[in-house]
Amino acid sequence: MDSYKHKKIVAIGGGHGLGRILAAIKGIGDNATGIVTTTDNGGSTGRIRHCQGGIAWGDTRNCINQLITDPTVESTMFEYRFKGAGELHGHNLGNLMLTALDNLSVRPMEAIRLIRNMLKVQVNIVPMSEHPSDLKALAVDGNWVHGETSVDEMKQDLLRLELDPVVPATNEAIVAIDQADYIVLGPGSFLTSIMPPLLLPEIGRAILNNRTAKVIFIENISPEDGPAGRMKIKQKLEWCERACQGRKIDVAIVDNSHPDVEPEWFFFKADLASPNREWRHDREKLKNAIVAQFDH
Repeated sequence: MDSYKHKKIVAIGGGHGLGRILAAIKGIGDNATGIVTTTDNGGSTGRIRHCQGGIAWGDTRNCINQLITDPTVESTMFEYRFKGAGELHGHNLGNLMLTALDNLSVRPMEAIRLIRNMLKVQVNIVPMSEHPSDLKALAVDGNWVHGETSVDEMKQDLLRLELDPVVPATNEAIVAIDQADYIVLGPGSFLTSIMPPLLLPEIGRAILNNRTAKVIFIENISPEDGPAGRMKIKQKLEWCERACQGRKIDVAIVDNSHPDVEPEWFFFKADLASPNREWRHDREKLKNAIVAQFDH
């Protein structure tokens, strides 16, 4: 288990799923990097983007929240959500703090560093891009659906998923992928958390070019709603590989067997569910499942 602390691990995704992985591997400190989706347009984040512009901060804030070890006044402030009947109702103070730093012309990466230092978070948090972009999806009927929340609610299946506009990836994300020993995709919302960073050509190319890293896909425990919930694991793995310009997924960590596609990919089956919340991944079990790949 000691060798685990010397590995460089990059995890890609958003919100709850990415935060869960980063919390599981935070023992390696700044050898862990989370590349965070920035396309959310719902809730507090969506309201802020509508008024102020900029990238979506909600997934980044969620990841940082899950990495806070010791509650402090600062962490309580960062996690605080306003209640009431006014304009502030539903807003998270952490989102507003990050937006304020962005508005002060502080580079988003530097804003995250300031917050990480304040909250004593060692794990690196990197937005997929420092430029605002949204998701759009082409449905099987030929219509385009715009915005992450609308994609999640689509009744029809998808033919294609894109970013609008196409934006450059964060340089720190590319460097982290170049140096990674392990690249973890998931768990989390497949279309709206895992896929957006992979849609950036530089990120897909960086994963392709790092031939020594092991690429790991982690399946969700509970089924998703919307179009992602209608996708089989074969389709998800194919989408990831296509976005990574043909780079093969080395192992899929799953909770259930998939005998129909097991000849095509290597599957590592593990019980990952939290004992008190079966729909959520247990942090210790996640860490053990990832560490188990070091010996394969």
